[in-house]
Amino acid sequence: MPVLTRTFTSDHAATAGRPRDDVVVEREDGPGRFVAVSGPFTEYERTLVPGVAGTVEERIHYQVAPLVWGPFPLLYRRALAQPPAAGHRPWWFPPETTDARGATVMGGLTIIALIVGYLGSLLTQTITFAADEFGASKADQGATLAAVRIGVLGALALAALADKRGRRQVLVWATAGACVLSAISALAPDLVTLGLVQAVVRGLATAAGILLTIVAAEEMPAGSRAFGISLLSVTGALGVGLVVIALPLADTTDNGWRLIYVLPLLFLPLILRIARILPESRRFVVAHANAGMAGHGRRFWLLATSAFLLALFTSPASQLMNEFLRDERGFSATRISLFTILTNTPGGLGIVIGGRLADTRGRRLIGAVGTIGGVLFTVGMVLSQGWPMWTLSVMGAMLGAMVVPALGVYGPELFPTSLRGRANGIITIVGVTGSVIGLLVAGVLSDRWNGLGPALSVLAIGPLLMAILVLVAYPETAHRELEDINPEDQLPPADPTSAPLTAPVD
Repeated sequence: MPVLTRTFTSDHAATAGRPRDDVVVEREDGPGRFVAVSGPFTEYERTLVPGVAGTVEERIHYQVAPLVWGPFPLLYRRALAQPPAAGHRPWWFPPETTDARGATVMGGLTIIALIVGYLGSLLTQTITFAADEFGASKADQGATLAAVRIGVLGALALAALADKRGRRQVLVWATAGACVLSAISALAPDLVTLGLVQAVVRGLATAAGILLTIVAAEEMPAGSRAFGISLLSVTGALGVGLVVIALPLADTTDNGWRLIYVLPLLFLPLILRIARILPESRRFVVAHANAGMAGHGRRFWLLATSAFLLALFTSPASQLMNEFLRDERGFSATRISLFTILTNTPGGLGIVIGGRLADTRGRRLIGAVGTIGGVLFTVGMVLSQGWPMWTLSVMGAMLGAMVVPALGVYGPELFPTSLRGRANGIITIVGVTGSVIGLLVAGVLSDRWNGLGPALSVLAIGPLLMAILVLVAYPETAHRELEDINPEDQLPPADPTSAPLTAPVD
């Protein structure tokens, strides 16, 4: 178990002698001894021991929750050793402290989000290279990207199954199945076959994506739900980034793009480890009413209309971007990779900022401002060239990224436990319908007007209308418990200490 020690004079002992409330929430458990009430640690104890010459030695014994990965163990260690000012939390930490179980769940979910991000962007990032091998036109690419969306019907079935059987089992198996089928799609002899297999992969990945947000909302504290969605979004973007990093493989040979489809097999050991540790959602395991769609129509149509309007623009803007850069700007695969990494990486900062502001300042304003700014800067980017294109892409990525946690949290928040999977699955279908229409319209208009820019200028009307809808019709849900938002679930949440942190492999 890691141990931290620091020595200070007795003048600072009064401050150190008070229970902490930052990355860990403490309670005093005897003279000079503090234990954790909440925090991302399975074990925690802080003691103050008098030293020589009027000094005091502080010792912290702690163990970070399992599945916490990346920079977070080091960040936690630094925050424990150098506490922030009283009443403050580090910028990278949730506004409301989570417990060990919540940290474990979020750790597992972020790993799955990375995998889903990779799987969900495979076809988008590589179709221009596959089309070259198969001799397919730009219109064929748009039609394939649109047809792949039919896989969302499978996502609806899996999301509804998760309402009955549990989130964890469906989430794990959907992710593992998508990895295996991705490798199989590398053998596709033509664009139609590639599209068919990828339709199944997309359905499984979409179902996993829906369940990721649901489990995060059901596990995170009321003051940190949007922040939890932002963590999933950042790691999902890292998954997309892995595809971009691997993109130069497509230039190695005429069929080098196929190698990128095999790489998800490397994720299978990670999925197996998550399956052994990840617990079932705490709100699913507690008794809850079996609610129907009746009485939730206004919320459903509000979110479904928003999903449709937003997808009209975002799908063609993201999925035809590589074709735009390659065909209209003459970028090579390596330069596409460089452009995507340099201009989209700052979007990660926008996601984190958006998540924190959505939890502390409210969802509606952040969502509307991010939508309007992201759309306008993206349109400006595709209509420009040279350094303005790169600059506008960065600005569009940062502002647009704020929308993801601010509005993405509404899907799980506005429906009761027994309806979350099914309702969000149907909303996803409506959003995918918007994606299909957007891709088809963008493909036709791009061919007619010899460019993606004019097409996106027309489609930008959709998200701008959505921003108005957010401001005038969306409820504010920040800091409210899910049971308050959904009276059907007016039961006390399960005691976090009553559910184990481990679960058997299905």
